[in-house]
Amino acid sequence: MKLLNHATSYLAGILLVVISVWAALFYVNMLDEIYDSMDDGLENQKILVMQKAARDSTILQQTEFEEGYYKFREVPLAVARQQKDLYQDTLMYMQNEKDFEPVRLLTTVFRHQGKFYELRLITSMVEEDDLIEDLFYSLLGLYVGLIASILLLNNLLLKRIWRPFYQLLQRLRQFRLEDPQPIAVEETNIDEFRLLNQTVEKLLQSNISTYNSQKAFIENASHELQTPLAISLNKLELLAESNNLQEAQLEQIGTVMQSLERLTRLNKSLLLLSKIENRQFAAEEPVNFQTLLEHIISDFSDQCHFRNLTVTLEGEEAPQVTMNPDLAMMLSLNLFKNAMVHNVNGGSIKVLLTATSFTIENLGKDTPLHPEKLFNRFYKEDTSGASTGLGLAIAKAICDLYGFQISYDYQQKHILRVQFRPSV
Repeated sequence: MKLLNHATSYLAGILLVVISVWAALFYVNMLDEIYDSMDDGLENQKILVMQKAARDSTILQQTEFEEGYYKFREVPLAVARQQKDLYQDTLMYMQNEKDFEPVRLLTTVFRHQGKFYELRLITSMVEEDDLIEDLFYSLLGLYVGLIASILLLNNLLLKRIWRPFYQLLQRLRQFRLEDPQPIAVEETNIDEFRLLNQTVEKLLQSNISTYNSQKAFIENASHELQTPLAISLNKLELLAESNNLQEAQLEQIGTVMQSLERLTRLNKSLLLLSKIENRQFAAEEPVNFQTLLEHIISDFSDQCHFRNLTVTLEGEEAPQVTMNPDLAMMLSLNLFKNAMVHNVNGGSIKVLLTATSFTIENLGKDTPLHPEKLFNRFYKEDTSGASTGLGLAIAKAICDLYGFQISYDYQQKHILRVQFRPSV
């Protein structure tokens, strides 16, 4: 939800509560005024009827409302003494409506020529259900009109006011740390937006500087490590070729060379992982994973034959994915090597391709691995020195870079699946 719409939703809720409370108070006050007006009218009619009775006593014989809005009833003194003016709501059958309608009734007592008479006066009143209905629709129209006005204000005025913010947000979305370009900000006279622009500019400059420093450090460190490692390996190889070494000494030299070779692979893998996470592989093109996997299977055919591994490649449709071709090769190669290295002699590897994914199945340990740890750096199920523990971490980093989903499952086989995009 956009910021303006989010603010509008809160404002709409607040307006609904305020208008509802205001409507209740207005309704109570309006009813009070209506009753005061009707009671004043009944009071005035009482005086006029009493004056009319003083002039013409024959009207005292009117005992029903059929012929007018008042009626009389003679009462004894004891009743007259206890009677006070009483205003109340009641219902009366109306001929024109053919139904009972609400009326306001005044009951009072007066004295005429030594006798006491009860006088009842009526006047029509507004039906509360009709009043509530009219009030509801009026307030509903007011509420809708206010919300429409607020939306119009947001789209015309507030959107114009917030334009520097949205332009800055759009430029930040297009910003790439691996290819930093200056962010042009719109001049504004709003202090908060100016402060935001300055803060973002400082933050980006700091991040670019940190990124460049980190990138240079990793590249320099890798280069500086690679050179002494290569020199050490060369000297050890020369030393191993001499004829004056005993067998135990040769074994120790071989062990050291294996450690140095593993350290060399580890150094290269860490550098590769850092480059992937820093998005230093910018070039992209369509990659056919079926062709790619066919080349990989062909390259490793000798190793698979040596371990009696059966490799099959099945595909409903060759997936075409736009990405960096080197990273596509690393992703496929790491997953295939993982399936080969951690297989059993005489086992099998099955590669299944669909238009949206590819899956690699292999035999191995008879127990499932830990999916929550499998893609962590340096995680290994065994202590084999041949693996650096970074192969699946690199595959996970490549998938994260392009928004792919990589997952592990165990169904009597170990299954690694890469989902390029949601299946349909």
